[in-house]
Amino acid sequence: MLAGTTILVQGIRITAPLTRRLLPTACPTLALTRCSPAPRRTSATLAPPTEQAPPSSPSSSLSLSSTNPSQSLPSSSASRIDRSITSVTNRAALVSRHFATSATPPSSTMSYTVRKIGQPYTLEHRVYIEKDGQPVSPFHDIPLYANAEKTVLNMIVEIPRWTNAKQEISKEEFLNPVKQDTKKGKLRFVRNCFPHKGYLWNYGAFPQTWEDPNVVHPETKAKGDNDPLDVCEIGELVGHPGQVKQVKVLGVMALLDEEETDWKVIVIDINDPLAAKLHDIEDVERHLPGLLRATNEWFRIYKIPDGKPENQFAFSGEAKNKKYAEEVIHECADAWEKLITGKSDRGDISLANSTLESSADRADSSKLASIPKGENLPPAPVDGTIDKWFFISGAAV
Repeated sequence: MLAGTTILVQGIRITAPLTRRLLPTACPTLALTRCSPAPRRTSATLAPPTEQAPPSSPSSSLSLSSTNPSQSLPSSSASRIDRSITSVTNRAALVSRHFATSATPPSSTMSYTVRKIGQPYTLEHRVYIEKDGQPVSPFHDIPLYANAEKTVLNMIVEIPRWTNAKQEISKEEFLNPVKQDTKKGKLRFVRNCFPHKGYLWNYGAFPQTWEDPNVVHPETKAKGDNDPLDVCEIGELVGHPGQVKQVKVLGVMALLDEEETDWKVIVIDINDPLAAKLHDIEDVERHLPGLLRATNEWFRIYKIPDGKPENQFAFSGEAKNKKYAEEVIHECADAWEKLITGKSDRGDISLANSTLESSADRADSSKLASIPKGENLPPAPVDGTIDKWFFISGAAV
């Protein structure tokens, strides 16, 4: 942590992200930029706003045809209406595809559902993932790649955007359900470091990957963190815990967290409206200005309110490009292969799975049947202080 860093806590409760009120965009983010002598806050739009037809004045009289509404309009107004109608249609299709991944997907690679056990925000809560009704491990069973060309990857959402509960794939438990992390027996929630509310992205992990804690990366000079590879999905729709998204890789950042390399792969849902325009990390800054800066800041300061020092990044905080990210993914996939085949020490990790035929840890049907039936219980009440904002001065941006 930099010298002189202080934390100012105000008793401010927020029920929705400030950025959402300030910027009516699909995926807004605020970033801090430092200038001398004082920091200046600027806003960054993460998705281009939809063009809308201008409102008509009370004295306007437009005759709209039932067969072609734009025929009697001036060409510029008709064009704007057509674009608006197209935008609404495209967004409706996107939302339909989004919910299809958690209901009845058309593709076998997307036929994943969730089985919820216990109330959210309790120690008992678990989210198991099923494929065609059979429980599977999000760590070991779900394939890393969603197509034969290996250009589309599967990602498991652990933490939806704008939420605070720190949920993760449980490495130690049978079939590795998603659960809320704990510290000293208490559920963990990340703090809101102004101007951010919860997580900035749909945060999760790649299946069949592992950051080997026994290997020191030659460039970061730090060992792996013993987890599946972390993923930040930057699309406009908010996911849900246990959701399996199909994504494309854009780049990667190397967080150094407590002397461990903790890669953060930047991806976007392939069904997102911006997916066709984002191909590499430089496209993120071009179309979503400020997002990478905000991501860097968020990871550096999010532990400061809990009394921990500021995190650091390798490569001076630079986000590496798609090619570099794919190399990291390949390395972590190879590490998982050694783990699941017994060539690497598993430690406390559960290798239980339900689909890997050659695995000695494949679970039989009786073990799978021991998983409790699903419940759809309302969330347990939580302390309202999780919505408090923490104001941090002195953090470099």
